[in-house]
Amino acid sequence: LAPWVPVVGLEIHAQISSNSKLFSGSQVQFAAPPNSLVSFFDASLPGTLPVLNRRCVEAAVMTGLALNCSINKKSLFDRKHYFYADLPAGYQITQQRVPIAVNGSLSYSLCIDSKMSQMVTKTVRIKQIQLEQDSGKSLHDDTRSQTLVDLNRAGVGLMEVVMEPDMCCGEEAAAAVRELQLILQTLGSSQAVMAEGQLRVDANVSVHHPGEPYGVRTEVKNINSIRFLAKAIDYEIQRQIEELENGGTILNETRAFDSKLGCTVPMRDKEGKQDYRFMPEPNLPPLILYDAKSLPANMNHQQVINIDWIHERLPDLPSVKRKKLVEQYGILPEHSFTLLNEDGLAEFFENVLKRTQMKPKRVIGWILNDLLSYLKQHSLPVKDSPVSSFLLADLLNLLEKKEISSTAAKQVLAELWKGEGKTPLEIVKEQKLELLQDQKELEQICQAVIDGQENEVIMMVLG
Repeated sequence: LAPWVPVVGLEIHAQISSNSKLFSGSQVQFAAPPNSLVSFFDASLPGTLPVLNRRCVEAAVMTGLALNCSINKKSLFDRKHYFYADLPAGYQITQQRVPIAVNGSLSYSLCIDSKMSQMVTKTVRIKQIQLEQDSGKSLHDDTRSQTLVDLNRAGVGLMEVVMEPDMCCGEEAAAAVRELQLILQTLGSSQAVMAEGQLRVDANVSVHHPGEPYGVRTEVKNINSIRFLAKAIDYEIQRQIEELENGGTILNETRAFDSKLGCTVPMRDKEGKQDYRFMPEPNLPPLILYDAKSLPANMNHQQVINIDWIHERLPDLPSVKRKKLVEQYGILPEHSFTLLNEDGLAEFFENVLKRTQMKPKRVIGWILNDLLSYLKQHSLPVKDSPVSSFLLADLLNLLEKKEISSTAAKQVLAELWKGEGKTPLEIVKEQKLELLQDQKELEQICQAVIDGQENEVIMMVLG
């Protein structure tokens, strides 16, 4: 039989980086005391009305442009009805019919061999980006067998990025999400910190034989780390293949990933497809955006959002930054990926280069092979490195001037890592690690060694 073809599509909820919520003036803050950031609208008191947050719209437009989307100049809001304790209105305001951005693409790269030396670039199509509200959070207290509801998160602005099913394994999905995360952080449209729930991924997974229609898909919900995303997808692919090969069937169900057990577990089936009873949101007019051509002459610029104005102000995206690093410093493309994927490492590298005479290619070796392995060993981010870019530059200057050997330099780095506040030069002097350049001094040392070992010298000569 022909091999199985896995198909993976993603839906990603990114929390918009904004001081206030999507339709209310409540503040957005992680880990605030429960229910301390809830306006009357968030609690859905009768008679309260939504007021659209301009910053959230700009963030969605910026993200759409960065992902090569068409921005809809007219988009619509809808109500999606479902009943849950942490959704006080009984519906979520979203964009079901006409979202803010459509038909984009995201290019991402991954290594196809273990040595990190061969990169391949792939593209995933972006179906749409829509604006919507987040729900609150239910906290289950098992000891008292009760559920408590915190509405701080209710109404926080989200961008839902829907990717087409263009991927085939966990590694591809993880690389695509990491690239999206870097883009969002570069734009400032979302901080995208997965540990704080600012980026949550749902993965749709199915398998089929080549030439046959797609298989029944399952949805793995709310994955909150890139590593777990890859594991959850690969586990789910394997589970479906084994199930089908053993004569079983795949249920169209929602599953969760149990990171402790490393497997997916059923949450609920989708057999009776939920009817969300979508309807137009009556309290919000269509969202109208402009570009330079369509902007009316007498319009107040503060009142409208100009797509072209946002486009002109887009920062350099990660792909452009990598290209610049490769061109400017002559480093390998795969090294530019590592520099950008580790938060703050590219800046660290450039700060070292400003203070050292060493060639960039050698500097990158020290940063990726030595410094990064220390950081990984101790699970530290770059910003918490006990060895600053200044100290590493000073150390590399000693090496470059041939004042120490590279073995000695590694010893000094190990000492610097202890964070005792000594400079590389002080460590070199303390431990007498200098290389001797003076030929007479070297001859004297050699002579002294020979004089002290006369018998051994005679034996060697005679031998």
